[in-house]
Amino acid sequence: MSELEKLLDGKYFGNTTWHWTIALAVAAGVFFALLLLRRLIRSHYQRMAATPQVEFLELPLKVASRTTVLFLLLCALFAGLQAVTLTEKVYRGVVTVFTISAFWQAGLWAMTAVLASLDRKRHSAGEMDRAIVGTLGIIGFMARVVIWSFVLLLTLDNLGIEIKPLLAGLGIGGLAVALAVQNLLGDLLASLTIALDKPFVVGDSLTVDEFNGTVEYIGVKSTRLRSLSGEQIIIPNANLLASRLRNNARMRERRAVFAISLSLETPPAKLAKIPALIRSLIESHAEARFDRSHFSKIGTTSFDFESVYIMKTPDYGKFMDVQQDINLRLLEALEREGIKFAFPTQRLWLEGESRVRSQLISSASAEASAAKG
Repeated sequence: MSELEKLLDGKYFGNTTWHWTIALAVAAGVFFALLLLRRLIRSHYQRMAATPQVEFLELPLKVASRTTVLFLLLCALFAGLQAVTLTEKVYRGVVTVFTISAFWQAGLWAMTAVLASLDRKRHSAGEMDRAIVGTLGIIGFMARVVIWSFVLLLTLDNLGIEIKPLLAGLGIGGLAVALAVQNLLGDLLASLTIALDKPFVVGDSLTVDEFNGTVEYIGVKSTRLRSLSGEQIIIPNANLLASRLRNNARMRERRAVFAISLSLETPPAKLAKIPALIRSLIESHAEARFDRSHFSKIGTTSFDFESVYIMKTPDYGKFMDVQQDINLRLLEALEREGIKFAFPTQRLWLEGESRVRSQLISSASAEASAAKG
């Protein structure tokens, strides 16, 4: 028994074996209790996540379930070390390690909360508001940068590094880095502009210079379009905002202009019927609103008519159906009236041929007069 007492009374780092045993028991008890608590939280969260309803405690439980084993272990060791006496220097080191681990764990909790909120927003409003789909990725990226930047600064501060001189140095160095990666920063700021201003959203049909396509993804660096022919078009965000783009998805009505050219042999009485005929064909469609139809030009080889109507729907397929029907019925009406379309013709008058023809006519007249005399 005396040997056991000697072993328990032995001192290590200023504390007896008994005190270290108590500290180890406290640390083990706290660690297993925290592990059990985390397991209960995760199981309860999984049951909530399996249901289609979004419950009030679902987000806090998801955040708590992302607690790491390393942080739980450090918490348990910190609690166990309270049972022993440490030097001031060692204790400050223990507090520093625990504080830094708490900062990184808090950063992980914050990231989990932000991403879960964004994901919930995407599922709840993504179908109704397509603008959200394009901005959530950018918001998530900016949130990561802000959160982990704060965590890193707090870590450096707890390690005894002066942050103010570091920030000043980073400001000067950041200027050099900004000049080196100005294209990347330009695209990043352009993506932020797209997220805030919303000139287009995922699903919109865009015309950018000679490219046509539907927006598939709006990223931090570039925007991806799916072209009409099937390939993917990737355009940097800065170039995209610098271009003159057309958002076809926000078209409310479609203005259609078409022209016909009739033969120069068409009499004026029949020409006067053409505008009224075209108007009746356009007004026969409920989706089309007549604007105007005029005898616009007397050309060198044709009589030209120009007509304009407004489609009440931006659907291009519907527009082509209406235009096709107007063209077919117009052909039938012109055929009934005996009106022909113009085709390019050119008449050449040769001066030499005219002179020969005049001489032949004069000679024939002289011969006829001589015969009569």
